[in-house]
Amino acid sequence: MAKIRVGIGGWNFEEWRGTFYPKGLSQKLELKYASEHVTSIEINSTYYGSQKPDTFQKWHDETPDDFVFSVKAPRFATNRKILAEAAPSIEKFFESGVAKLGKKLGPINYQFSEYKKFEPDDFAKFLGLLPKSVDGVTLRHALEVRNAAFADKDFIAMAKDHNMAIVTSIDSDFPQINDVTADFVYVRIMGTKEKEPLGYSKPMLRKWATRATDWHEGKIPEGYENLAAKPDGKKRDVFFYVISGDKVRNPQAAMEIIKQL
Repeated sequence: MAKIRVGIGGWNFEEWRGTFYPKGLSQKLELKYASEHVTSIEINSTYYGSQKPDTFQKWHDETPDDFVFSVKAPRFATNRKILAEAAPSIEKFFESGVAKLGKKLGPINYQFSEYKKFEPDDFAKFLGLLPKSVDGVTLRHALEVRNAAFADKDFIAMAKDHNMAIVTSIDSDFPQINDVTADFVYVRIMGTKEKEPLGYSKPMLRKWATRATDWHEGKIPEGYENLAAKPDGKKRDVFFYVISGDKVRNPQAAMEIIKQL
């Protein structure tokens, strides 16, 4: 059954100690605590370097049965001039043990530099390198593009043909693409403010909950426009992350959206 999952990026953040995490909580217990208060976490450490199978297994074992992670693909795969040459980095990533997350493995997020432009032939070859499964675990792929050149109907069609989501980045300096191109939706809101106790105002958080519900139900949220993809009314999983912005407030914002849902 399709679900809406709301979460944060990472869990080791010093400013959360005493604001989100109770004072005195052991750092070893922070993932367990976070996973009991949000329904998904985007793992960022995999973007910067390889992890070990035992680490993925540990993350799996420390979280509730219905918890789901999204995982950042390594920068070595996405931050390159010729994406078609990324096969070794992609293979190394999937051989690192990510499948140890099992049913708790959500989408893989491929984050591209704001300087990376849409080059159709090269990008198509890159998408062809992404496996559909690893060690028996089905994979979902999300494309986080950050250059305005990707606001292109050809890119949207390409993502749709591969059943890959385009990450919708909101409240940021990056282009916002709202088109739904996969059987799931991946959203990152990036505008929390420290002066707001919940990161956003309560009315704004209610709007985020409504928008998440619209995406979940296959609708276009009010006030949003798609470049090409049309709403189909099909229910989808939604992965909705409160990330960046004034990060200290992100857990509070995520928990309030969950409450509103």
